[in-house]
Amino acid sequence: MNEENVKKIWTYIQQAGDKLVGKLPPSDYHPKGRNPYAHVAICVKNKFGQTYKQIPDKRLIEVIEYIDYLVENPS
Repeated sequence: MNEENVKKIWTYIQQAGDKLVGKLPPSDYHPKGRNPYAHVAICVKNKFGQTYKQIPDKRLIEVIEYIDYLVENPS
């Protein structure tokens, strides 16, 4: 992604993380609580096979829609 879109996605990830604070189910791997910001970034990486910075610009809307999905379906 170009620098402008990277900033847009990062801001969107932060906003999604804000919405997910306290909503992610507990995990034995995270006894002190889960980091919703890292959760969103890792889910994006797992879904698209690359970090949000590496995803092509043409998939920007798809990434945003997926982040919306994560907020609506915390897991």
